[in-house]
This record gives sequence, structure tokens and C-alpha cells, in this order.
Amino acid sequence: MKNLIILFLFACVFGCKEKVYEKGNSKTSDNIEVVNPVKERFAKMEADALKEPYAGIFTEDNASTNIFQISSTGVSTLPIQITAKDFLNSLSPVQLQRSTFDIDDEEWRKWCNVDNGIYDRQGVSLKELNEIQKKDAFNLIKESLSAKGLQLSKDIMKTDQTLKELNNGSLDYDEELYFLTIMGTPSSSEPWGWQLDGHHLVINYFILGDQVVMSPVFMGGEPIITTSGKYKGNTLFQDEQNFGLALMQSLTIEQKKDAIISNTKTGDNNVAEANKDNLTLNYQGIQVSKFSNEQKQKLLGLIFLYISNIREGHDKVKMDEVTENIDNTWFSWVGDTSEDAIFYYRIHSPVVLIEFDHQRVVGVPNADDGKPSKNHIHTVVRTPNGNDYGKDLLKQHKEKHHH
Repeated sequence: MKNLIILFLFACVFGCKEKVYEKGNSKTSDNIEVVNPVKERFAKMEADALKEPYAGIFTEDNASTNIFQISSTGVSTLPIQITAKDFLNSLSPVQLQRSTFDIDDEEWRKWCNVDNGIYDRQGVSLKELNEIQKKDAFNLIKESLSAKGLQLSKDIMKTDQTLKELNNGSLDYDEELYFLTIMGTPSSSEPWGWQLDGHHLVINYFILGDQVVMSPVFMGGEPIITTSGKYKGNTLFQDEQNFGLALMQSLTIEQKKDAIISNTKTGDNNVAEANKDNLTLNYQGIQVSKFSNEQKQKLLGLIFLYISNIREGHDKVKMDEVTENIDNTWFSWVGDTSEDAIFYYRIHSPVVLIEFDHQRVVGVPNADDGKPSKNHIHTVVRTPNGNDYGKDLLKQHKEKHHH
């Protein structure tokens, strides 16, 4: 009897496990589950956003229409198509089912830049792929981006490994927790695309014939300069930061008065991140028609830092669009303009929306003083006036071919 009592007590102690959500490690549970309120908040934000059909980012007057047209760029997308097929052919039936969606599926809009502890992603992660599959996945990304864009993407992934090290091996962070999905079927004539979704790195890539729309794109990082661990020395966004400040410092006193929305920056300022597909955003700051030719060239150089992440040839196609609309482009600023300034800037035209933001420290332990920092940066690139995810081109294609 004594032995039976001991066995019963042992079963009681070890038979139940309680799930506790902590920053870093999660314990599983069959009986009790503690809800993660932050995760619930992000899930609700996404659900609320998806209740509205996609419209796009517009100004209040909504005057910019018929901007994007189906046409030939003369820059082949066949290499992207081939690598996408190779990637899909390498997947198991279960992986294929998880990572493929219709061309107009809501999966396009299901992305978020936060870490994996508070956001569940669709598709297959790089971490779960074998070496052949992983190589095929990176070949797809490689063919779609420039060498600069590919390297930047890999460097962003490295920062997540650094956060893992700084947070005692947290399961929320990992350099391979980046998820791929394919929308539509890779084709030379029908619309299709792919999405990479993970912490601080989101790329939406739409293809129709030889046209490409790469947006929304979210690229960020923390820490910006890695001072320890596996990737010590890894550094991000110094040109985007320094070229932006140099442009602002080149403005005259009167131009600065027009450009500055606020002299003080106390928090995070990005407005076009996840779940903001239908944002109403008016032009703010200074219109670039008031710039000198030298200032315009500085601005075009700054814009090219973002556009040049796309593959060679298509970067020129996009920059031609940008240049055609340069006088109807607006530049705005939050923060001061000293050499050690912490700031936010926005570049907004009918064909491109770019944001750069110094953010509060979140992932580096014991470093958050409540103020924005150069050690945490978010950038966003959008196609306003209804063509994020290539939606405008997709609509025109369906109308033409009576889908």
C-alpha cells in the first residue's frame, strides 16, 4: 500500500505540465494555457485589417489613378521562374500544401515584422528545410534580388541570431526562422509571386510577365551594430541613415522649416508597417520641386539605396518611374539634424513610399531607456495608389483576360 501511495503522488507531481509564455522559452501544456496578450493583440490587428478588402495607400484627395500599366520591361524574369519551380519541386507534399496559395489569397497580406514568439507565420521556414531545399530557396531569393539586396537580407537574418544569443537562446529568435510562400504558379504569362516573412525581414514579390512589383518590403534590424557573438561586426543601414541625414543637412533653413514635421522624436514614427494596406496618408514636408538640382540628385541617390535591393534591370525600371515623378515627391523629417541625431524620414510620391525610423530598443536586454536609438532601425518600402503586392496589375490582368 505504501508503494502505491508513493506511485500515486509521483504521478500527481509529474503528470501535469503548465504552459507558461515567457520571453525566450515556452513550456508545453495539455491542461492549462496562459494566453499571451501581446500575441493576441497582433492577431486581432491582423484580423481587423483583413476584414477590409485591399484598397491600397492613398492620399485624402485620392486623385492618383491609372498610374501603373501592364507593359513589357524587356528584363526577363525567366531565371526567377526557373528557381521557383526548382524550389517547389524540392518540397514534400506536406510542405507544398503549407507553402502554396492562390494568386489572390489573403496570404499576401499576412505578414508582420515582429518576432516569432508573438506572430505565427504561414509557409515553410528555412530552418525546417534540408540542405538541398535550403539551397533552392536561397537561389529563388538570389535571382529575385540584387547582390546587395541578398546580402542585406542575410545580414538582417544574422541579427536574429544575435538576439537569440543575447536572450539566453530564446526560441523566439533564429537566423533561419524565415518563412517562404508561393502565390500562384510560376509562369511566363500568368501572375504569380512569392513572400518571405520573418522578424525584421519581409519581402513581397509579384511577377506578371517581365514586370515586377517588390512591395511591401520591410527591412529592419536590432542590434544595428553587432558587438559580440557569432556575427560580431555585422552592421546594417549605415548608408540609409547617413545619406538621409546628409540630404537633410543640405537643405536651406527655409527648406528645413518645410520638411520638419516635428523637431522632437520621442517614440516610433513609422506609419506604413504591417496591417496598414489601406492607409490614408497625405503628403507632408517639403515638395521636391523646391529642391535644387544637386539636392534632387542626393534624394535620388537615397531612394536608390532602397530600390537597388531588387534585381539588376528591374531597379532601373523602378527608378525611371521614380524620376518621372520626382517633382511630385515629398520629403518629411522628425527629429533634429545634428551629427548624432535620432530621426525619422519619409519619401512619398505617387509611385513609391519609403520610411526610415530609429526605434526604441526592444530585443537587446537591459538597454531600453524608453527613447529611440540608432541601434534599432525599421525601414519600409511601399507602392502607393493601389499597387502593393502588384494588386493594380493583377486587377488589370483579370479584367483583360476575363478571369
